[in-house]
Amino acid sequence: MQPDDLQNPVPVPAAPAQGTGFWKRIQAWDSRLSIAKGLTAVTLLTSFLGGYFQYLNSYEDKVSTQAKADMADATGAFVDISNSFAEAHMLQQLIYFDYADALADLSDSGSNAMITAAAQEVFPNYLKTRIALRLNSNVFARKAEIYMDWPSNRGRDPATADALYQDPLTETLLRDYNFDCSAPVNSPHYGTANADAQGSAPPNICTTGTADDLKKSTVNLCAVDRATGKINPAKPAIMIDWHSAKHHVVTMHYCFEMVHSEIETARIWASKNEVSDKRKAEFLARQDRYSTHLYEQVVRQNAFMSLAMSELERIRVKYRPSGFFCHVPLVRDAIGLFSGRCTPIRTSQG
Repeated sequence: MQPDDLQNPVPVPAAPAQGTGFWKRIQAWDSRLSIAKGLTAVTLLTSFLGGYFQYLNSYEDKVSTQAKADMADATGAFVDISNSFAEAHMLQQLIYFDYADALADLSDSGSNAMITAAAQEVFPNYLKTRIALRLNSNVFARKAEIYMDWPSNRGRDPATADALYQDPLTETLLRDYNFDCSAPVNSPHYGTANADAQGSAPPNICTTGTADDLKKSTVNLCAVDRATGKINPAKPAIMIDWHSAKHHVVTMHYCFEMVHSEIETARIWASKNEVSDKRKAEFLARQDRYSTHLYEQVVRQNAFMSLAMSELERIRVKYRPSGFFCHVPLVRDAIGLFSGRCTPIRTSQG
């Protein structure tokens, strides 16, 4: 008998036609290429989204860090400046009013002795505070500019090249231009936006302050001759901007020193020295004027504090959280082409 494998031989598949096998190979290759294309697209999209959100998170962290630093620096500068001026103003007032009270209570020896002792105790602290304020006045002005004025200005680009001496206002210039602390136009005031836009630049020819100047937030400071009281047209007008914390600090200290000179008689008395009858008579004759100037010091400091609060609020608004669309890929970048609402920190341009 023959073996079973010979009775039932394994069938051998017939070779496929040449055209059919070639077409199947093409289909197999196309399938592999389609899967590779899909994997590549998914990988690229995932990498893009991952990188985008990683960049966004990093950007938000930097914004948060900068916001905390700006608020801390601005608050610190505001507190240091306010405390220093408040202490100096208070001690200056105590010396003045103690002397005024002493002159009024000459008939009461006990009251006069008590007032005199209090003023003499205050006087050394006043000297120390005044020296410290005079020493730090220029630093305070720069701190107000760097930590308050600049960060609160959303339109300022640090990368823009500016002149190093862009803001020329100094106490020396106020003295040279004979700045009058008591003039209403030289007192801090805030006008309307339209008036500020029209008077944003000093005129070529300086003119005296008018009622229209009170409608603006700026003052065109003119050089006035002390002897004649006339304007010197040879010197250009210098602008004082009451929206600048630096300008408040400069004018506050200049006017503080002016009052310091005016109350010299009270300072002589508080320093345990004799005051002549002539000095007493002059002090009594100008007492109302001195009181007004001391009150104006308080007005100036209150104006500075009001502006500081406004600038701190603008810094806080500058770093407010952005909306939903500012976190959508590509949409955020499209908005950035036309608006800065999605970028709390302006990036510098090369």
